[in-house]
Amino acid sequence: MAETSKPDILYTIVDEAPELASASFLPIIRKFASAAGISVGTKDISLAGRILATFPEALTEAQRQSNDLAELGELVKTPDANVIKLPNISASVPQLVGAVEELQAQGYALPDYPEDPSTDEEKAIRAKYDTIKGSAVNPVLREGNSDRRAARAVKNFAQANPHSMGTWSGDSKTKVSSMPGNDFYANEKSATITAAQAGDARIEFVGAGGTTVLKEAWPLEAGTVADATFMSVAALAEFLDGAIADTMADGTMFSFHMKATMMKVSDPIIFGYAVKAWLGPVWDKHGAAIEAAGGMPNSGLGDVLAAIAAMPNGAEIQAEIDALDRPSMYMVDSDRGITNLHVPSDVIIDASMPAVIRAGGKGWDQTGAKGDTNCVIPDRCYAGVYDETVNFFKANGALNPATAGAVANVGLMAQKAEEYGSHPTTFQAPGAGEMRVVAANGDVLHSHAVAAGDIWRACTVKKAPIENWIQLAMDRQRLTGSEAIFWLDANRAHDAELIKYVAPALEAAGVADKFQIMAPREATVQSLQTITAGNDSIAITGNVLRDYLTDLFPILELGTSAKMLSIVKLMQGGGLFETGAGGSAPKHVQQLQAENHLRWDSMGEFCALGESLNFLADAQGNAKAGVLGAAAEAATQGVLDHNRSPSRKVGEPDNRDSHYWFARYWAEALAAQSDDAEMAAHFAPIAAALAEGEAAILSELAAAQGPKADMGGYYHPDADKVAAIMRPSATLNAIIG
Repeated sequence: MAETSKPDILYTIVDEAPELASASFLPIIRKFASAAGISVGTKDISLAGRILATFPEALTEAQRQSNDLAELGELVKTPDANVIKLPNISASVPQLVGAVEELQAQGYALPDYPEDPSTDEEKAIRAKYDTIKGSAVNPVLREGNSDRRAARAVKNFAQANPHSMGTWSGDSKTKVSSMPGNDFYANEKSATITAAQAGDARIEFVGAGGTTVLKEAWPLEAGTVADATFMSVAALAEFLDGAIADTMADGTMFSFHMKATMMKVSDPIIFGYAVKAWLGPVWDKHGAAIEAAGGMPNSGLGDVLAAIAAMPNGAEIQAEIDALDRPSMYMVDSDRGITNLHVPSDVIIDASMPAVIRAGGKGWDQTGAKGDTNCVIPDRCYAGVYDETVNFFKANGALNPATAGAVANVGLMAQKAEEYGSHPTTFQAPGAGEMRVVAANGDVLHSHAVAAGDIWRACTVKKAPIENWIQLAMDRQRLTGSEAIFWLDANRAHDAELIKYVAPALEAAGVADKFQIMAPREATVQSLQTITAGNDSIAITGNVLRDYLTDLFPILELGTSAKMLSIVKLMQGGGLFETGAGGSAPKHVQQLQAENHLRWDSMGEFCALGESLNFLADAQGNAKAGVLGAAAEAATQGVLDHNRSPSRKVGEPDNRDSHYWFARYWAEALAAQSDDAEMAAHFAPIAAALAEGEAAILSELAAAQGPKADMGGYYHPDADKVAAIMRPSATLNAIIG
């Protein structure tokens, strides 16, 4: 159960690797913060915590958990908010089901997740679980726009110690393939809501059987940019068949890149079409029987194969699959036979595409061999960014991290902006007919002729976030003097509406000459040219591109996106400090379980902590918080300069070692500073104890590695077991408390 008091800083309880790291790092933060009278509390936004908070009626009084996400959602709308947010699971259906099953095994009487609800009770249960799936956390907490950039210490280290990069050659066959038309990009319509149209709109389907209201009340404020679009599933199926054939002809491997966790309604459907296309004639012949046996293509090829294995004629069907004439498949884990299509949440486009690009356009096939790949991204809204990046490196060779400049990002994401807020307004057309958005005054804002099964979605971005985003961009450009580009496509309906806000605002501020407005393809080329020349650029983007670019550029520049400063300037004056874009790293957890070695790098947490303390100093006039923040920045630099980040291999320093070194450098910086004599005197003996205990502490940490580690659960681990795993040094614990 998370704490309910109102601390100065709130640190989130999350999932997987970053939550394991918290068991070691959070006690250090609390020890140091207490010297400045700063309290550090927690709020549970983990997948398991969210599930438990959603079903209190199924639990005993002792098992019930407060709805911390809802409480945080209210807090971030206040000027007092100071939240350090770690990465959490954006749950796919397989992850959600896995978490529910684990909690049930632990004695929580939760209902099963209904894959195909039929009764009213099952539909009600499914509706509750659907509020947890996908990007359920970020839209609630992000009541501000995003300012993401590399911390100076991190950038300096990356240039002085460049990471490895794959070699690009001009004859690489790696490419990006997308639908030629009838996708979300082609069919998008957008409008800015007038005062007369403001109010509760409705979304309806008009078909042969009459009108069906799909959403009764969709609130639209004046000034909101409201979009609607759809993807033809017939065109999607045709494209996927062609992409598989094209991959065969090229002799490359097939890879599919989606965001099935964030786009939790549309992208799993698209993913399912890719699974069905891969199975081709086998699905045509046996698909109905496989689905009846529980094999759901939207849940991935792994789910389908598991169902086939349990069918009476499963061996026969599997033999037909094995006999298919198919290209090589991009693998997530070739040792375990986990393909690119096995689980929707295993391949997330903003991580998978940069990995291919950093590796010189290479992926790994079933045998573990490297090769060129056809990167299939059906919708064209953002695929061009990756296409242009691939083409740029084919022509110019790989980026040199030692000399490269940096691309920072100012991202429009407040109040569920754009596609990432579209989950409640995404539908599959129930038949042939017309999908419509009807404004409160009766105006038909948007209409689309659709076929049965077409994927239709609507989304918004409100006026206040847009204006805040533009101002944040102007502030960032003024502070840095960097090249600044609004990544907006005048030929895309939504972007054209945003340009109507951006261009006049820049003119009114007298800074239009300091900014460019470019379509994403052109902006990609311009930005790559800029950083190749060693200069910096600011990418000012919408919500999805914010997500994509703050993985793409940092992975190329720094080797990882987990070390980015990720600051959300909350619109009501508070601060949300995200610990990078590195995901929750399930593979790191698997290694810990097998070898008691955690390779998660807490650099993102180190950077966010310094920013949070500095913000607290300004917001509350707490000079001691400022001293702590400056020393935390010095400690971060020390970890980098002395190469104290975790190693990937068991038996070498891991996450726990890096926390010891951070604590030591932090204490030494505090003891050495002259701004606050009381703080210096307080931390001098702590610094001395940490230095004197070095040999014992490192020996105790090293001795813990090797044996399997029992966490007592994956999604809902046992806190005492995790603490024992992550705090194995009695010497360090005696100093920290």
